[in-house]
Amino acid sequence: MNLSEFHFIRPYWLLALVPAALIVFLLFRNKLGRGNWEAVCDAALLPYLLQEKAVTASRKSLVTSAVMALLAIVALAGPTVQRLPSPVFRNDSALVIALDLSRSMDAEDVKPSRLIRARYKIADLLQRRKDGQTALLVFAGDAFTVTPLTDDTETIASQLEALTTDIMPAQGSQGEAALNLAVRLLQQAGLPKGEILLITDGVEPDAALAAAKKLGSYRLSVLGVGTPEGAPIALPKGGFLKDEQGAIVVPKLHPDALAALAGAGGGVYRTLAADDSDIESVLAGVDMPVADEAKGQTDNRLLIDLWDDLGPWIVLALLPLAAFSFRRGLLCLAFAVLLPLPENSYALDWQDLWQTRNQQAAAAFAARQYDRAADLFEKPDWKAAAQYRAAKPVDGELPIPDTATGFYNQGNVLAKSGRFEEAIAAYDKSLTIDPDNKDAEYNKKLVEEAMKQQKQQSQQNRQQSDSKQQDSEKGQRQDRQESAQNQSDAGQPSERKDRNSEPQNGESQPGKSEAGQEKDAEKAGEEEEQAETRPSQEASAAAKDGEKRDSAERNEPSTQAQAMQPADETAQANQQWLNRVPDDPGGLLKRKFKYQYGLRQQRAGRQ
Repeated sequence: MNLSEFHFIRPYWLLALVPAALIVFLLFRNKLGRGNWEAVCDAALLPYLLQEKAVTASRKSLVTSAVMALLAIVALAGPTVQRLPSPVFRNDSALVIALDLSRSMDAEDVKPSRLIRARYKIADLLQRRKDGQTALLVFAGDAFTVTPLTDDTETIASQLEALTTDIMPAQGSQGEAALNLAVRLLQQAGLPKGEILLITDGVEPDAALAAAKKLGSYRLSVLGVGTPEGAPIALPKGGFLKDEQGAIVVPKLHPDALAALAGAGGGVYRTLAADDSDIESVLAGVDMPVADEAKGQTDNRLLIDLWDDLGPWIVLALLPLAAFSFRRGLLCLAFAVLLPLPENSYALDWQDLWQTRNQQAAAAFAARQYDRAADLFEKPDWKAAAQYRAAKPVDGELPIPDTATGFYNQGNVLAKSGRFEEAIAAYDKSLTIDPDNKDAEYNKKLVEEAMKQQKQQSQQNRQQSDSKQQDSEKGQRQDRQESAQNQSDAGQPSERKDRNSEPQNGESQPGKSEAGQEKDAEKAGEEEEQAETRPSQEASAAAKDGEKRDSAERNEPSTQAQAMQPADETAQANQQWLNRVPDDPGGLLKRKFKYQYGLRQQRAGRQ
């Protein structure tokens, strides 16, 4: 604290002292003076006629008010005696992370594996890197960009889980391809300086050294993953990776070669450690401090004038004065004034102390919490936009907006809720206010087409239900006719039998032997059996047809209900189908890298 630097941040507020002093003077003169009593009464009698206690009390209240006004004006002027250092420098340092995804990174000499430990280390590095630009690329037989230079480290962190060795289209340890791609990313961003971090368990030394020497102003650091003893590479289907001679491949870490590579690139080499010492060594060359506090040296060009405002502390001194100036009955007076103007009562939330409901709703809308935003918004057009994004049907009446955008948003909400006629009316009001609103006109056409399709579909459903009802009635009539016919057919065999038996019993026919009579009897018996079985088969067939019709009638309402489903349920069903699609970012990266690798091979073949 240096008193020589005392000044006011907002000195123009001190001009308010002039009208404040004038007001205090007038109050003292008019209210505390004896007025015109001396003109009508002897001055010697005034002390006995006037109440001195009331005058003294009024004088004290005016003095207190004058002091409070003085403190308030001084607080608004912003007195200060201390400067707050505030860096205006923005850290635009660039870091390109190159991760090795060759098969050797699946070795488990570092638990759980080299690749998993490398991904964990990258995640820790991204958490410590608060500013600057960062990029991520992967390499094996070739190098590919996962995320270009960006200041959003969360985007890079979300991609780490999908980085596996099987997404690479070609295997190898082409470190020079990774360095060349890193340089291109930095150059495309227009950055003259930058840091390249190579995370690997080994690269081809000659080609990588040649590429490291051509980095120019860019700095290369290397983070080695693994142990000098190495470990075999486990395959997903069991067993270990073998070479052409059938021997198990045991990749080993060669820290000397990687240290030479880092030295050629002007950076540092560190072996992956359990703590953050390796990250600190790498970031030491990337994030340069703004000021050297150890030496007490500060570059004033990187600082802005930000002073410690003492005004809020002076406001605290006003609180006891305000308490002493409290007048009895003041709260009752305020209650009497506010009583004729009732307001809606809401439960007080602690967030309401700092932000309005619209501000809270805007924050919820930005965080994609559309249901909460729809409940908090007070403006009709904003509320309608939140309800539309919330994708839930709205029942009841909506607040009437006063702008074209408000009616447009309300129309969208009504259309999504299936209230097409009200949506068209809202679009018409929006077009009345703003005839050039192409979005409202387009959405109105879509809603009108949806209404036509809904009417056509309902008519088709009614026709189908009528036709099915007619078919069922027709089938029932056929069933009754068939059952009556079967009952009439069931009595015919016995009559034939009686008629056939009469001549055989009453008359003897010449020329017929006993064998012929036996054949006639067998034939008559067969006819009887066929006559008896025919009605039962027809009855069973009729019963099966009846069961089918009953089941069809039972299924008919569900079919109609499915056909009568609104469009929003169809959209929800489609969304559910889309949700069943597995989220496989690794597969997307694999296809992307394979496509890019194929294009590069084609270009190389043409050359």
